[in-house]
Amino acid sequence: MTTTSQDALEEPVNPQKLRSGFSRLWHATGYSLAGLRAGWGEAAFRLEACLAVVLVPLAFWLGRSWVEVALLAGSVLLVMIVELLNTAVESAIDRIGLERHPLSKRSKDMGSAAVLLATLIAGGIWLAALVEWFKA
Repeated sequence: MTTTSQDALEEPVNPQKLRSGFSRLWHATGYSLAGLRAGWGEAAFRLEACLAVVLVPLAFWLGRSWVEVALLAGSVLLVMIVELLNTAVESAIDRIGLERHPLSKRSKDMGSAAVLLATLIAGGIWLAALVEWFKA
């Protein structure tokens, strides 16, 4: 039996795409938990996760409105999300090859810059909230 190029395009590359409903959600949750476990293997993510254990509950105490709580807690989670994405980029680059290449360096540097910017945003939000809290 000969497969046409159209048939090849219609076949899903990932068996996850064939799942639906609860089965798809169940498997996606498993993949997400595996990603968090993989992230835990990174020292930077572990540090950010430990800080989140302290800062997210503190956001509920420090925030005076739901907007402040969302900004404080969300900024901490944003740093963790960006760190996971940075780690994913670095892993993909390392999978391609460990030899030094300007594009690999550029990709890794940009991921690191994204983490820095997310951290600066979070720090600014927390600093502003603390200044307001101590002024009152």
